[in-house]
Amino acid sequence: QVQLVESGGGLVQPGGSLRLSCAASGFTASYYTIGWFRQAPGKEREGVSCISNSDGSTLYADSVKGRFSISRDNAKNTVDLQMHSLKPEDTAVYYCAASDRLGRLAAPAYDIWGQGTQVTVSS
Repeated sequence: QVQLVESGGGLVQPGGSLRLSCAASGFTASYYTIGWFRQAPGKEREGVSCISNSDGSTLYADSVKGRFSISRDNAKNTVDLQMHSLKPEDTAVYYCAASDRLGRLAAPAYDIWGQGTQVTVSS
């Protein structure tokens, strides 16, 4: 079975940190570009970050650049998103996804999607 499962979401205060994890099964994540996307209520799904299937290069949305970091742990077949200095506008359901194309933040390029994990940033 080909599957992605996100974990690590929760409720944090503004300025806090969370680490999200994307666990792949049924395929080798290192062969794929892995992206993180998010969707807040009433808003469009947006790309947050991705890590390439080729040279490991990374992309970040301007809104999270300098605060979020994406990384692979190939031994665990996982991709993490470390989030610092969280803001209320980061509140969303976060999804990880896999693409067999070069690294992009465009959702149509991604073929395999997880179920999402809720991140809420609030006082």
